[in-house]
Amino acid sequence: MTMIQSFLSQLRDFLNIPLFSLGNSQFTFWSVIYIILMVFLLFYLTDKMRRGIVQGLQKKKNIGIGISEATGSIIRYVVISIGFLMILQSAGIDLSALTVLAGALGIGVGFGLQNITSNFVSGIIILFERPIKVGDRIEVNEVLGDVVNISPRATTIVTNENISIIVPNSEFISSAVINWSHTDRLVRRSIPIGVSYGADPEVVKEVLMQVAESHPGVLKNPDPQVLLDEFGDSSLNFLLRIWTDTYTERPIILRSELNYMIFKKLKENHIEIPFPQRDLHIRSGLIREDAEGTED
Repeated sequence: MTMIQSFLSQLRDFLNIPLFSLGNSQFTFWSVIYIILMVFLLFYLTDKMRRGIVQGLQKKKNIGIGISEATGSIIRYVVISIGFLMILQSAGIDLSALTVLAGALGIGVGFGLQNITSNFVSGIIILFERPIKVGDRIEVNEVLGDVVNISPRATTIVTNENISIIVPNSEFISSAVINWSHTDRLVRRSIPIGVSYGADPEVVKEVLMQVAESHPGVLKNPDPQVLLDEFGDSSLNFLLRIWTDTYTERPIILRSELNYMIFKKLKENHIEIPFPQRDLHIRSGLIREDAEGTED
């Protein structure tokens, strides 16, 4: 029993060895370990809390995923800030020492933390202004995909190839962002079609409307449109304009399916899709000059 008490006494003395001082507060092995463990627990529990808030808002209040994620994240940041101060206070750290720490961090920001600070501030702006939100279909700096997570430093985008791309939050503040579903997932697509000059434009319009109305991904309201776009060199060029809210993230698939259906319908109605044609004209004057040169 004496040996155990002696060991515990030595362990206590070891853990209470001063490491460094910050203002009027002194950090020991125990205080550092305590702060690390409590901060880890704080982040773990607040993440669980955020997920519970998001799921609760979506189920009970029927709120969209973007608003739910933003609400959960903002509440989590507030709880982390308050919890961190409480942890420091319970560890016996004088909170006035934070002014010294803030000064040290300010110097660090000046020397190499500008990007981290910029991304963090941008993340807060994104959560409050909500130019993008979880579930949006966006395009930024040639990256196209769905937003699946917005963290304080970066935003995760998943492409159609199921590749996760981590984009720093500052990119969404300093760069132009295309948000295909900012208000809703309703988008319009235009499908170009060229037919021969021998085709009746009214018949072509009717055929294209039949294709649009028979595709399950094309909305009836707003209704599809067929436009005679231009008189091309070798074809009458039409545009089939359709609206969809189910193929927002798969525009190539929708265009391919419509093109298959259009080709089949045009063939059934004997409407020709012409090849590009070029007419060559040889001036007779050049031929006579060549002939005269030959006679000489």
